[in-house]
Amino acid sequence: MKVQNLIVGAGLAGITLAERLANVKKQEVLLLDRRPHIGGNAYDYDDGGILVHQYGTHIFHTNDEKVWKYLTSFSRFYPYMHQVKAFVEGKLIPVPFNLNALYKCFPPLMAQNLESILLKSYPYGTKVSILEIRKNPQLEVLSTYIYEKIFLHYTLKQWQCSPDELDLSVFERVPVSISRDDGYFYDRFQGIPMEGYTKMCEKMLDNPLITLKLECDYRDIKDKIECERIFYSGAIDEFFDYELGELPYRSLKFDFIRFEKPYFQSCAVVNYPNHFDYTRIGEYKYFLDVQTPHTIVSFEYPKAWSRGQERYYPVPNVQSEAIYQAYVERAKELKNVHFIGRLGEYRYYDMDKVVKRALEVFENLP
Repeated sequence: MKVQNLIVGAGLAGITLAERLANVKKQEVLLLDRRPHIGGNAYDYDDGGILVHQYGTHIFHTNDEKVWKYLTSFSRFYPYMHQVKAFVEGKLIPVPFNLNALYKCFPPLMAQNLESILLKSYPYGTKVSILEIRKNPQLEVLSTYIYEKIFLHYTLKQWQCSPDELDLSVFERVPVSISRDDGYFYDRFQGIPMEGYTKMCEKMLDNPLITLKLECDYRDIKDKIECERIFYSGAIDEFFDYELGELPYRSLKFDFIRFEKPYFQSCAVVNYPNHFDYTRIGEYKYFLDVQTPHTIVSFEYPKAWSRGQERYYPVPNVQSEAIYQAYVERAKELKNVHFIGRLGEYRYYDMDKVVKRALEVFENLP
């Protein structure tokens, strides 16, 4: 079998490239995915009027106007502004930790004093890493509280290792906010596709030049197909049969529960850093503000990854980066094979970054 472009993986990276190749270059594309659906981890489905995200809560956010305009050409987005709360010492406090959280966690006079020090140390409206705050001796009480109550035990559950064993980028993903803005993201563009991510992806693939094959594993057909170019969004170490070592990942388990009442919790996501064996609970009807007599939530449990399970989070440390870079060098020996997406590039990409990188790969094609 001969094809012009073979794309492995029908997540956002693969779908973006398929759409561009078909609609702009007018080239034929064969798009494969081993799963029975498109959309990758952004896949959603309707359950009694609620769009449920099968692989956990996915909120689109970006400051990249080009990416925003690209995706909104396939779907109108509902202007959902994400908020997260954490259950700490019997209270729900905003995450990232901010000045509102300060007054929920400390006595009024103590909170006022800490707020004064924060505002003298950092400009209002900025986001500061917990590592940076720990350097300030006047904020030792605050930094210790945030680190132990919000960051440490959540990290131990999620990654099954000490924070010291992880790359600094993990700390930077949940900063301290020097403001009273309870929003989780600060991006200019935020929202949820009004018909869901799956419908958006279907529209992106609506071109007769694109052939989609689901429940099809690349490893089963790679010796039966000839192609001019391969875009591979699966795991880069799996592509090379793990010949340079296995890249570490963390996986997840979700328990979906339907409750016959309008709401289960007060916002879409509540984190549990110090209690229970799950890390968070997501409630999906908040995303599009649907009004139903029932609700659906997911309890999210971190778990170790092994082959055959879904890969969710690359483990960012010195050892894994060395293995990945060895595969990058190995990949340079191949002609017309492009590794894309969070698994192909071994990066924890937000959705907008996945789309941006796919667009960049397309624009750099000869």
